[in-house]
Amino acid sequence: MEFFCYHRDRRGSMALRRELVEEHWSYMDRYAAEMIARGPTFLSNGETLTGSVHIVDLPDSATARAFAFDEPGYQAGAYRDIMLRRWHNALGRTMWEFPGDRNEGDHYLVLGLGEGHSADRDLPPDNHTLIAYGPLLSDDGSTWLGTAALVQAPNPETARTVLAADRYADIEVHLWTFGGRR
Repeated sequence: MEFFCYHRDRRGSMALRRELVEEHWSYMDRYAAEMIARGPTFLSNGETLTGSVHIVDLPDSATARAFAFDEPGYQAGAYRDIMLRRWHNALGRTMWEFPGDRNEGDHYLVLGLGEGHSADRDLPPDNHTLIAYGPLLSDDGSTWLGTAALVQAPNPETARTVLAADRYADIEVHLWTFGGRR
């Protein structure tokens, strides 16, 4: 089962995040084989962390909850909340298999929060800029709750167009970068 996990930073937690970076990476290293994508989100200045995205393939919901809530930064109070949803890997690949040039343009997390009938279940026709893409689903996987995408784009406005704006209650766009050890 695939899961989308987004730890959103608590305001003023930057020093704590820096202090815990090695613990965080060591924790995530334990899930390297299950990782589909990972990386931090930032304010538009590209320097201030706002969260941490992890898309993982785990055996069940209980394991996913343990993954999300046992993370060292969460345990230490660095995050204000966690979005944890079932997810479907519509691209069938990991971020490490992204065929595009990682140095071209910027990268964004685009979150469409669902409203009504499911939208964007099929890949966009021009999908060569997609790093990861798929629906956010209920715990049992039966109900569409939105869509999460990692996309390469020249700016946030272009990144937002990967989702049909009129089909969502809200669309969030966050500057994102490929994560993991340097």
